[in-house]
Amino acid sequence: MNALRFRRAVAAVAVAAALPLALTACSDGSGDATDDRSATAPATSPGDTSDDATAMDKPFGPACASVPKEGAGSFDGMAQDPVATAASNNPALSTLVAAVQKAGLVDTLNNAQNITVFAPTNDAFAKIPKADLDKVLNDKAALTKILTYHVVGQKLTPQQLESGSFETLQKGMVTTSGSGESYKVNDTANVVCGNVPTANATVYIIDTVLMPKA
Repeated sequence: MNALRFRRAVAAVAVAAALPLALTACSDGSGDATDDRSATAPATSPGDTSDDATAMDKPFGPACASVPKEGAGSFDGMAQDPVATAASNNPALSTLVAAVQKAGLVDTLNNAQNITVFAPTNDAFAKIPKADLDKVLNDKAALTKILTYHVVGQKLTPQQLESGSFETLQKGMVTTSGSGESYKVNDTANVVCGNVPTANATVYIIDTVLMPKA
């Protein structure tokens, strides 16, 4: 009987000693699992929109394809020159350049800082009846009024054109609308090559000459 009691006592002590170890092992296991989940959980970060931002920093529009890839008339070349000089290197803007010269605005545009120019193409001027165009080209005051109506005294981003109203150097207002790569000015002129950088201006080439209100 004494031997039986002794064996039961030893067994009880062994169970008591093993129980804390088992509980500790369970606790350590769950802690390790938590730590492992924390260590292996993928880091989250906000969506990267840098590609979209970069895309909007570049010239866009169907007429951009006709811009020379190299030389003074290329986008890289135009970016090095002030706006009137840059435009003179683009064959599609030769009528505009001639008009700017007739109006005596070359230095005014080249010396201005941080402006936006809505630049009509040769085809835009061709929409005007020849007699009317010749009359305007020979009237410096009227020509200056029209040309300065195409210039805004701040650099405009494509985002600002989505729904905008801006005062021009002529003191009249132009309105813009659109999104993505499709924009209109005064609901009449389409931007055919936009966001073109020059040394002192951002240029939006348009397919229609803008006419200021009287």
